[in-house]
Amino acid sequence: MSDFLKNLFDLQGKNRWAIARTSVRERIEKLLKLRKAIVKRQQEFYDAVWKDFHKPPTEAWLTEVFPALQEIDYAINHLPDWMEDKDGSWSFLFPLNHSRSHFEPKGRVLIMAPWNYPFLLFVSPIVAAIAAGNVVIAKPSHKTPYVATFLESLFAEVFPQNEVAVVLGAGAELGDQLLALPFDHVFFTGSPKVGAHVAECAAKIHAGVTLELGGKSPVIVLDDVKIKDAAKKIAWGKCLNAGQTCIAPDYLLCPSKLVQPLAEAIAQEICKMYGATEEARRSCVNFVHIVESRAVERHQALINDALSKGATAVIGGTFTEADTEDRYTPATVLTGVTPDMKIMESEIFGPILPIVAYDSLDEAIQFVQARPKPLALYIFGKSENRINEVIARTTSGSTCVNHCILQIENLSVPFGGVGMSGTGNYHGFYGFKTFSHERNIMEQGAFDAMNYLYPPYHQKGDKGLRAKIQRFLRAMLNQM
Repeated sequence: MSDFLKNLFDLQGKNRWAIARTSVRERIEKLLKLRKAIVKRQQEFYDAVWKDFHKPPTEAWLTEVFPALQEIDYAINHLPDWMEDKDGSWSFLFPLNHSRSHFEPKGRVLIMAPWNYPFLLFVSPIVAAIAAGNVVIAKPSHKTPYVATFLESLFAEVFPQNEVAVVLGAGAELGDQLLALPFDHVFFTGSPKVGAHVAECAAKIHAGVTLELGGKSPVIVLDDVKIKDAAKKIAWGKCLNAGQTCIAPDYLLCPSKLVQPLAEAIAQEICKMYGATEEARRSCVNFVHIVESRAVERHQALINDALSKGATAVIGGTFTEADTEDRYTPATVLTGVTPDMKIMESEIFGPILPIVAYDSLDEAIQFVQARPKPLALYIFGKSENRINEVIARTTSGSTCVNHCILQIENLSVPFGGVGMSGTGNYHGFYGFKTFSHERNIMEQGAFDAMNYLYPPYHQKGDKGLRAKIQRFLRAMLNQM
């Protein structure tokens, strides 16, 4: 471990209790200062994320800056209520004792962010950690170096290092050094494989852990679906950030009779959004590129494997020699997809949509049940009974009916995974709670029933005494 990291960790440790005791007003002022800096310097972020992987400013604002500002505003508006102690109900045996739930900061927290939404998924958990009164060491992804450098500069402008510090470096090497430090909580967003390693390291230091992972998020299309409406929403959800979204629709389960019309409708919507020809889509400034060439090669291998085993590309599916260097994967819709194809084995994380046909809703539900629990599940259709049946017979981190992605935007409900797709949740109050320890505090009242219950036991009159206490407590209850 480097001396720099150890000294930084110790520096924050000396400041940990001062930050823990900050007031509501002090924490709100910190969040307002961060908000002001983000608004002032947002163009720097747009320039950086374009350099990293061709994300256009409008999409960067919609999916990163705007929701981050929402997170800050929501915390500012609700923090007074969140920090207030919550009274517990009275106890039958100790009716005059007062219990309350008190939220206190966990202390020193580590936040490790991914590359796919390098601003939002970095800033959002930091906002929650600040609101809860913690000191933070945060590591942005090295795969988006321009954004990482911007984030380091942004937070250095707003916070001293003994409160919030951004550290840069290669993922695995720096991550393991950080995980060797005895943090009180570790928050990680990334792949299930790396998440398992993070959880193992966190267990060794007895740290709390939140894992925001991913997986193959299915879309179940019902036979009464509005094809045109569903096609537009699915095309947008799949191509947003070029499919590099943890809750992107990964594959479709579609009634056999609707596969072709739905696939063609999705292809048409992709053409409307990004260009009518492959050449036009390649040069489209609104279509995000892939973060690294290796991922493009992986996408090409997945498509080629599917095509060789009988799948058909309704749109896309072909690459040029320049695509790897340009980090471009064509938006692709595949029909005739079967479970034995490699594209159905792991999360795609690209703009490729496999469509799997089913003959009965029960078959589609069993298909989802037989696989790891997804981070998101999408349902398109009109029948309320069948929608509720899908929800009742499946599980997922979140579910959205008749749209994609939007479930992440409501800060009054939690966002997180289940099983292999994640552990814990955040957003709004749930983020504040994630970075807080909920402490049980009881204060002894005027009457102490324990005076009659201390040892030695089995004395003469014990039975009668217990009966008197019970009658007394019942009388107290009737008066309340």
